[in-house]
Amino acid sequence: MRWSATASETFADRRAAGRRLAELLGERDWAEPVVLGLARGGVPVAAEIAAELDAPLDVAVSRKIGAPGHPEFGVGAVTAEGPAIYDERSIRMLGLTPEALEKACEQERAEARRRVDRYLQGRDPVRVEGRDVIVVDDGLATGVTATAALRALRAEGPRRLVLAAPVCAAQAAAGLREEADEVVCAGEPEEFRAVGQWYGDFRQTTDEEVVRLLADARDRSPGV
Repeated sequence: MRWSATASETFADRRAAGRRLAELLGERDWAEPVVLGLARGGVPVAAEIAAELDAPLDVAVSRKIGAPGHPEFGVGAVTAEGPAIYDERSIRMLGLTPEALEKACEQERAEARRRVDRYLQGRDPVRVEGRDVIVVDDGLATGVTATAALRALRAEGPRRLVLAAPVCAAQAAAGLREEADEVVCAGEPEEFRAVGQWYGDFRQTTDEEVVRLLADARDRSPGV
């Protein structure tokens, strides 16, 4: 299902972007919802949505696999467990193969595992089976990390799997509609260069901030 606002917006910071998305998502009926922030930048956005829906907040971890020599250019992504996914068009264009990217893949998988351990701190992740799961990022540029996260979560049997982001590149949003039951974007601007251009404050989210936001959410809604 296509669901997005037509106008583009600029957000003061991730928390403000989360409040805007919460307005859109709060209008819907949800079945035992859980909100998962895509680490790291998606967690402050997700925290606002979880508070609005009175839903548990947890984290999803997916790591971009960068092209050799150009790590900022994502050609794939991997979660802590399960197979990597690759953008077939990108790796063909660059003359790469999954085998050539195996070392980078394992490095990113190891970092994903480190982050999962850091964020969960020995607890079990929030249950998603049979629930409406809202995966939140701070913006969609290529969508490759979101795709990896969605596929991993789909295997856990959610009732409904929704991806939400304040700002989305149209091509990325279109591709992710093949992965999620719904994609919710506050805006899909025609001219999209980078996620950060739509934020006044786009400083990097830290591990410490993620841990704090998750702890605050558990204090707000214990036992969920």
